[in-house]
Amino acid sequence: MPLLERGFKTWAERFSLSLRKEMGLTGTEPLNPRALARFVGARILTPDQIPGLSTAATRQLLETDPEGWSAVTVAIDGNPLIVYNSRHSVGRQASDIAHEVAHLLLDHDPGKMVLSQDGAMVMRSFNEKQEEEANWLAWCLLLPREALMFAIRKRLTIEDIALQFGVSKTLVNYRLRITGVRTHLQRASNY
Repeated sequence: MPLLERGFKTWAERFSLSLRKEMGLTGTEPLNPRALARFVGARILTPDQIPGLSTAATRQLLETDPEGWSAVTVAIDGNPLIVYNSRHSVGRQASDIAHEVAHLLLDHDPGKMVLSQDGAMVMRSFNEKQEEEANWLAWCLLLPREALMFAIRKRLTIEDIALQFGVSKTLVNYRLRITGVRTHLQRASNY
């Protein structure tokens, strides 16, 4: 059973272009995820930048288990703070930050987290539909269909697209496949 409601994907593509326009960007320009976070009023930090976070917790997050988490948003005095994993690749960090911003834009209920006595973070709640919505919107924001059409028309490689837009090659391949951009352009060139 699909998690996304009918029309959500189309809405997300349109919304991403509208938000980019508000930020002074076209659909074919790269979107800096840190600028996106600032635009929505969120601060972003890595665990080693959080005042008062214990050395043990920082070590757990960045050295012992850096692959066990990506990013999380917490509210401090009502203001969003996105904590992201600086051990991930730059492309993955972009996706992680955009994902957290998407949760804010979609006004999702925050998940509940617990820090155990051994310093491990554990999710206490997880809403699969909200996660899927945040993924889809984040990926539309970072790499809108319009940008993919532009890139393919310019005959950019997967590597070039990833580099130009600051995302991973995995995301470029996924977005190309799921949006059908290549198929659309191939059919258009055949007529």
